[in-house]
Amino acid sequence: MNEISLEQELGSVLNSKNSEDFLKAQLYKYKSIFLNRIFPDASNPRFFPAIIMSNQHAFQVISKQLTKQQLIKIYDAEDNVIIGKSCIVNCCKYGSNEWKKANVSINSIIELGDNVAVSEIIQVPTIYPTEDGNYQILTGHRRFFAMLYANGVDSAAHFKVYNSKPLLQKTKQFQENASREDLPQYGKLRAFQDAMLEIETLNTSRKRIGKKALTVKEIASTLGISMGAFDNYNVLTRYPFVIEAYENGNSESFVKMKKLILKIESEYKEKHQLTKLSIIDKKAIDNEIKKYLNNGESEASSIKMNIKSSKNQYKFESIESPYVIEQLLKINVCELECGVDWSSVNWSEPEDVNKSLKQVLEFLIANSPSQEN
Repeated sequence: MNEISLEQELGSVLNSKNSEDFLKAQLYKYKSIFLNRIFPDASNPRFFPAIIMSNQHAFQVISKQLTKQQLIKIYDAEDNVIIGKSCIVNCCKYGSNEWKKANVSINSIIELGDNVAVSEIIQVPTIYPTEDGNYQILTGHRRFFAMLYANGVDSAAHFKVYNSKPLLQKTKQFQENASREDLPQYGKLRAFQDAMLEIETLNTSRKRIGKKALTVKEIASTLGISMGAFDNYNVLTRYPFVIEAYENGNSESFVKMKKLILKIESEYKEKHQLTKLSIIDKKAIDNEIKKYLNNGESEASSIKMNIKSSKNQYKFESIESPYVIEQLLKINVCELECGVDWSSVNWSEPEDVNKSLKQVLEFLIANSPSQEN
């Protein structure tokens, strides 16, 4: 039996009477479910390649009755992580990026698992039923793995259970990822990309039945973020290497990374006298970002210097009057009665000097011949 595509599902829902409320009208209950009936979502950015082991095997590993190699053979777990009660085994290739990333997740899960063992989880994971009678995780993978580590696969826990699979599954996942400060940047960016693909499909479906596409403001609201945050995510996901850098452990804040991207874009446009960027241009900019983040010798190195030193620059405002230019070159501005106390100016502080220079320019402009007439 062929699966119904998301576009077909959306078309059916959007043609119904309560089409505008379908995102809000998703029923759920809080239930206690055995962990052995719940499975992770491999397409979730918060997922890492985990295999769940039985309580018996976990005990045998802890008591050294079972070796790592035996465990890998039992679960066919090469390049995976095996999780069980009080036991997590990293089976990824030692020293590889995957091994390092898995270790970060493992440490986080163990820390949370220790907390779960002595207290309840405030925000429980969300799940939905699958066709085989089990459940799949929608949000809360790390919390689910922490439950497994703390109590084992045969234990039960409380979950928020949707009556059916949410139509915009990736959008739901992003809403939670974006609102949590403890999640890595890479997961948030990946979740944003996945959610935007769903939103694009939603807009396509709306247009096909004669409805307008969602506005930028409506999209941001659907994702559960502000317009400013929406712009940040758009800039940060514009170039593939930015996401790759975060995946490989870059910890730069989104704000600083956005400033870097916009700076490199601006420098590139100015150099090539462009107002719009083609696909080729964007590939070139992506390469410059890569060189910068890898500390390579390139134009990006000079951009790095410019970014660091931009706050220490002395500068005039733009001047349009020939008279003002003439006065600046001919007279001693320190003798002008323009309201600046030159004896108190801190010449080593650009902000203080720039403020004084601005005051001089305003005085000259106000007293130029064109202003006196």
